[in-house]
Amino acid sequence: TKLILLDSLLQEILNMFYHISLDHEIVLHPRYFGPQLMDTVKQKLFTEVEGTCTGKYGFVIAVTTIDSVGAGLIQPGEGFVMYPVKYKAIVFRPFKGEVLDAVVTQVNKVGLFTEIGPLSCFISRHSIPVDMSFDPNSNPPCYKTADEDMVIQQDDEIRLKIVGTRVDASDIFAIGTLMDDYLGLVS
Repeated sequence: TKLILLDSLLQEILNMFYHISLDHEIVLHPRYFGPQLMDTVKQKLFTEVEGTCTGKYGFVIAVTTIDSVGAGLIQPGEGFVMYPVKYKAIVFRPFKGEVLDAVVTQVNKVGLFTEIGPLSCFISRHSIPVDMSFDPNSNPPCYKTADEDMVIQQDDEIRLKIVGTRVDASDIFAIGTLMDDYLGLVS
């Protein structure tokens, strides 16, 4: 059973990261024209796309290869040049039903706020096991069982399941739950 669980965990890790081909347009001022032009285009690509998020593909973690840099097109009336770039990148795209490890960033009476790398995830108090209750008097505030066998507070690492995502043009937000087997505090 440990081997099956390990295989299942490995599949989860492989399903949240993707290696895909993407396009981007780099616009350069004429002062960058010269012998280092292609190095400047590549450096600007890394700066502009790594760490960003597109609703369609997810969070761009790292550019792995630059497949091509097209011929520059002069922008009329400006003097700037636009270079079309095709590249491959590793992206992080969360989906409903995925089980992920997160870090608790805030605890209050409405629930838990967590971060999974660049992804923000909220867990409502209704999605926290009923045997856990919010304790506003503890320092820091936490959710804990009556016997204090399990205590979840800020900066703890927890395992959660994504029950939904909201995607907009430049960000992805998730809603999670702790109401399933093997979810909760990671010890």
